[in-house]
Amino acid sequence: MSTTLPSTLATPTDLAPANTVHVADVLNTILADVLALYLKTKNFHWHMSGPHFRDYHLLLDDQAAQIFGIVDDIAERVRKTGNTTLRSISDVARRQRVKDNNAEFVSASDMLAELRDDNVALVASLREAKAIVDEARDNATSGILDGWTDQAEERAWFLFEASRNQ
Repeated sequence: MSTTLPSTLATPTDLAPANTVHVADVLNTILADVLALYLKTKNFHWHMSGPHFRDYHLLLDDQAAQIFGIVDDIAERVRKTGNTTLRSISDVARRQRVKDNNAEFVSASDMLAELRDDNVALVASLREAKAIVDEARDNATSGILDGWTDQAEERAWFLFEASRNQ
């Protein structure tokens, strides 16, 4: 989906153009997943119910804020490599691998489990992206991916621990 910008708008980089297109493609897919995960986390935050409502409601709000906090960084990383990023909800829908949940009711335990699994899947995607950006010699993106991986692992861990003994 990503394309190289016209030469009049080309961003200066010492990375090989073919590599930057590949890096942009993987980052745009991650961006779509992050946006889908953000919206799902907010959905579950809004629809949380049960005896642990307050704790889970606050946990999901904190996690949603952390997820949303990397959206701009991902998109700007794509642009720094001289490529374009997502433009619309349909771009997100075409690329996302995080499945939407449109159920009328989801139990608190199912919400936590689904978000935990989504964050674990995001960790796997980030690790795959790391291999691609390392091959492209894009060490700036590589370093940033480490932090995003750590954040997703922490979210998965918190969701796992919060759902124990339910």
